[in-house]
Amino acid sequence: MLIPGTQMHIVTLCFTVLEFCMFIWQLARYFYRLKDRHRGWYVLLLLLLVVYNVTNGLFPDPGIHVPIAAQNMIAYGMSFLMGSYFPFYFYKEFDLKALRKHVIYGVPSFLIMPYLLFFVILYMLNGDLRKDIRYGVIVPFAYSLVLLWVILSAIRKRYQCNRDDHFYTEEIMVYCAVLPWVMITVLARFEVGQLAQTLCANVGFLIITTIFFFKSARRAMLEYLQENAITIGGTTPYLFQANCLHFDLTRTEILIIQYIYKGLSNKEIADVMAISENTVKKHIQNAYRKTNVKSRSALIYKLQNHRN
Repeated sequence: MLIPGTQMHIVTLCFTVLEFCMFIWQLARYFYRLKDRHRGWYVLLLLLLVVYNVTNGLFPDPGIHVPIAAQNMIAYGMSFLMGSYFPFYFYKEFDLKALRKHVIYGVPSFLIMPYLLFFVILYMLNGDLRKDIRYGVIVPFAYSLVLLWVILSAIRKRYQCNRDDHFYTEEIMVYCAVLPWVMITVLARFEVGQLAQTLCANVGFLIITTIFFFKSARRAMLEYLQENAITIGGTTPYLFQANCLHFDLTRTEILIIQYIYKGLSNKEIADVMAISENTVKKHIQNAYRKTNVKSRSALIYKLQNHRN
């Protein structure tokens, strides 16, 4: 189903509106904290996605007062640009050092250069887009397979030192996010429709967004722990902070654990925090479940001594 008067599919429009709203929201948060480089990379990803969806949905259209050749160059250029950005994003966001040489040398040589040669220079000379597509995606397709292997290998290496459940879940999600991005630069070779291209590009976005918010929450918790220098007993603040993050404890659970260490009963903790006693019990049970213990003393001991 197309938007009246355009060639844009309704699904493309929905993703574009959603990602534009996300872009405005995240851009405002980024300007509030300019040192948050992770959010900056995510904001750039959102911007590229919005432009990609718009060009993919509207071009080429004879009704737009832009030469068809220029429209095709822009549309395919955004596809290659998206395919070129994702190795950089994974390199920075997930600290995949194996991607550094590919980001600096591989992407410009095997993705950007083929686009400039076939989709700009040769296309301007021969005007045969179909022929340029046929030969212009061979190198990018082969290199995309190389990138896929390098990224998946780097992810395995990155997480092999910690196989806990939440790290393993994040690893699987990264796998799923990588696969759609790899195909962006070669979709044109098979002349797939706009809907397939949109879904391929934006399914990866949904997975990456989930991972981004998950990691942002963990970074925010780490900052909270560091700023408040939270600790219990004689353990080092860093060990306690690391264990709180490791077991995914919430701020409320951490605060209750501090009161437990001080010897307060559930009723006393409820009075201090101005919450019900049942709520205190629920938070304690959640902490027990996350740390796999069954008593207050075991909970305190594990947070003081557990080492990953």
